[in-house]
Amino acid sequence: MSVASFDKANLRRVTISTILGSVIEWYDFFLYGVVAGLFFNKLYFPSVDPRLGTILAFATFAIGFVARPLGGIIFGHFGDKLGRKKMLILTLQIMGVSTVAIGFIPTYAQIGIFAPMLLIFCRLAQGIGLGGEWGGGVLMTFESAPQGYRCFYASLPQIGMSLGLMLATGVIGLMSSTLSEESFLAWGWRLAFILSVVMLVVGHYMRTKVHETADFTKAKNEQPAVKVPLLSIFKHYPKMIFACMGARFIDGVNFNVLGVYSLNYLTQTQNVPRTQALIGVMIAAAIQSFIIPFWGKMADRHGKHRVFGIAALMAGLSAYPAFWILHNHSDNIYLVWLAIALPFGFIHSAIFGVLASLFSDSFEANVRYTGISFVYQFSGIFSAGLTPILATYLTGWNDGAPWYLCGYLLAVGVISSMSARWMANIIRGRGDNAERPEVVDQPLPQEA
Repeated sequence: MSVASFDKANLRRVTISTILGSVIEWYDFFLYGVVAGLFFNKLYFPSVDPRLGTILAFATFAIGFVARPLGGIIFGHFGDKLGRKKMLILTLQIMGVSTVAIGFIPTYAQIGIFAPMLLIFCRLAQGIGLGGEWGGGVLMTFESAPQGYRCFYASLPQIGMSLGLMLATGVIGLMSSTLSEESFLAWGWRLAFILSVVMLVVGHYMRTKVHETADFTKAKNEQPAVKVPLLSIFKHYPKMIFACMGARFIDGVNFNVLGVYSLNYLTQTQNVPRTQALIGVMIAAAIQSFIIPFWGKMADRHGKHRVFGIAALMAGLSAYPAFWILHNHSDNIYLVWLAIALPFGFIHSAIFGVLASLFSDSFEANVRYTGISFVYQFSGIFSAGLTPILATYLTGWNDGAPWYLCGYLLAVGVISSMSARWMANIIRGRGDNAERPEVVDQPLPQEA
């Protein structure tokens, strides 16, 4: 079936609104990650050892990942029952309100222990919102696109991650470079959180203008109702659940090492100026924004499992040369930017861009929202949320040298590459759900 037989206008609206909503969600979430590693140890955990304060600040970052599976289960359940669109509007509101609230939380010096408690509460709300956002956003484009183009369209919401990260680091970098240290710590960082209210209003308006997906409507009318989608995926997709979580491993680890922990490593271990370190991450994020759709097209043409598996292995291998440069040539900022941009901008783009369709095509439409949300968010606790803490420990254990961390990345890359191959074998053999007529990647239609 060609693109012409689809509602092109709705597909265009879905794509734009989903990308915009994804940018907002990821901006909110990563803004916290950037600030946590650079400033929250001073503002909310000032009475402890600096390294321990950094670990505690990253621990509040990890709490958001712990909350994400809960959000995935809740919104996945109702997204499979009531529709994708309704849940996406609600998750956007939760993320926006909690992010703005963080901008108003007093510091530890002002209200004591209540400051980190309020921070944790807002971070939990962020995690719950994003836990439901990712799956719904991906499915809106995946299920609205024609066969043969679904990997490409499913990759487009993933651009929101790189744009959101670029926007978050850009805002923080701009403010930290134009404001004094005292002004930035006093109120500058707060403004970055409060500004998200503008994007919240725009994103809410856009999401009210799209239609529900055809896949959901068809599943609602033709497939038997599933009382508890979460129990259904455990019953019918046990192998696929573990295979998906294994594949997700490299995504969470690679992103949080290069996009979050690298800022801490460069500024606190290698004494690289904060603004210069932020520019390196911004360059990589900008590259991702252009490259992710390319990898989506490659997945449509050559198979998503193959593209993802190769990228996962390359990500693990690239850790050694990247951190060799960061560790030995931190005085050459151009080499530092190159060491971040190549593995994070090009290789990670293939991982994250293809991941959406890789997961979406692994579950039936009537449990798909729950399935992809659960495997993505639950595995994120270990693959993403704990990574900055583990990275801090591994480099500290080796007196600041990153080689133990590189070994960890390589092992993760091998695991994820093998998991992607396992997913393909499950689908081909239909060993996870024999009654489901799974379809492995289809070639592009001739008219494309």
